[in-house]
Amino acid sequence: MQELLKSYPVVAKLPVIWGDMDSFQHVNNAIYFRYFESARIQYFEALGWMDIVDSLGVGPILGSTSCRYRIPLTYPDTVYAGAKITEMHEKRFTMEYLIVSEQHPETVAEGTGIVICYNYKKNQTTQIPEVVHQAIEKLEGRKF
Repeated sequence: MQELLKSYPVVAKLPVIWGDMDSFQHVNNAIYFRYFESARIQYFEALGWMDIVDSLGVGPILGSTSCRYRIPLTYPDTVYAGAKITEMHEKRFTMEYLIVSEQHPETVAEGTGIVICYNYKKNQTTQIPEVVHQAIEKLEGRKF
């Protein structure tokens, strides 16, 4: 399991909750997006981006997201949702997610998200602030 997540600088540990299951006795497909969201927010917190939103009014907004389901999850279990950035542009970047579980130590689901830098004061897209760009490169351990 750790081998699968070693390239993800942020990994969120999340419990599978009984209420996340649907009538087919597995975790509902929409819940996987919550797992992605938890990893994404933990990634932004690791960057210190939440403080930047407060000071500059510039933050992330999700433009699109997708998921490929591999193995159904059931309660009880614990999942690990990894997040990393694979591509960066002037105003947006691509985030990749991987979910593995303690019950299934292989890929359970994988996904992507396009995150856009947004100026919440002006209600428009904007360039990724240099401080965020540098924080991403530091966290990822590489240049973009």
